[in-house]
Amino acid sequence: MQFKIGDKVVYPNHGVGIIERIEEIAPPTGMTGDGTFYRLRILSNDSMVLVPAANTTQVGLRKVLSRKDVDKVFRVLRSTKIEITSDWKGRFQENSEKMRTGDIYEVARVLKNLTYLSKSKNLSYRERKMLDKSRYLIISEIAEVANLPEDQIEAKVDKAVSVSIKDSSDH
Repeated sequence: MQFKIGDKVVYPNHGVGIIERIEEIAPPTGMTGDGTFYRLRILSNDSMVLVPAANTTQVGLRKVLSRKDVDKVFRVLRSTKIEITSDWKGRFQENSEKMRTGDIYEVARVLKNLTYLSKSKNLSYRERKMLDKSRYLIISEIAEVANLPEDQIEAKVDKAVSVSIKDSSDH
């Protein structure tokens, strides 16, 4: 996928960033590609990240959601389908893979599943951190797309997840 300077993008597990420059530099030894890199500034912490242009798909770099995609994220959050692996290690591995994809719908499923699980048992420290991270990634991206304060989006996300959890526990 090609990006241009000024594009708002999502870098998996880091959130929304802006492409500030496209640079031509010699790739580090052992790296493939033509030496074209996107320099992103991650909005949440003002850090800089270099992403090889040739690897955007592999690392999951993508444009921010469209408004239509935001509606679909809320549908995923409200859906009563909850998938929980009982084995902690297996569950953590599955959720980690979903988070690494950068796919917002997978991140939404992690948020919903871990929130559901947290209502019936204490999450491990690592799962609690993953729950917080998934929640942050969803809220910050939707707030960016909707051009609204994060606290307004937070309330909408929490409501959607609570509808899902309430409805699925009724079954």
